[in-house]
Amino acid sequence: MYAIIAVGGKQLKVHEGDTIRVERLPGEVGEAITFDEVLLVNNNDGSLTLGEPTVEGATVTGDIVGHGRAKKITIFKHKRRKNYRRKQGHRQDYTSLKITGIDAGASKTKPPESSAKASEPKDSAPDPLVAED
Repeated sequence: MYAIIAVGGKQLKVHEGDTIRVERLPGEVGEAITFDEVLLVNNNDGSLTLGEPTVEGATVTGDIVGHGRAKKITIFKHKRRKNYRRKQGHRQDYTSLKITGIDAGASKTKPPESSAKASEPKDSAPDPLVAED
């Protein structure tokens, strides 16, 4: 079972037991956190629940493992022959989460597509370039 959630302006695919890094979230280490913006849920039986835009009643829960800062990135701007050089660094704050549960909620599910649907003949108009005798 997996879900796609929206957190920190990004969409992430999560499985139960995954450890993910997201934008810094408020909360202490060990605290539980719940995400309500679940965009898609795929159950183990192959059924797919697609939100419009979110899946009603679906939640993803996780525990905060820790907070930290990512590796430093360097921003360097320059203009040739103009003695213009600017160097700047940035470290992004993040929160590590361990996903503890995915609840699909009581919503309608879309069954998996069958191959019988693909084998049905399509209704089409006769080709005007082919002469009928």
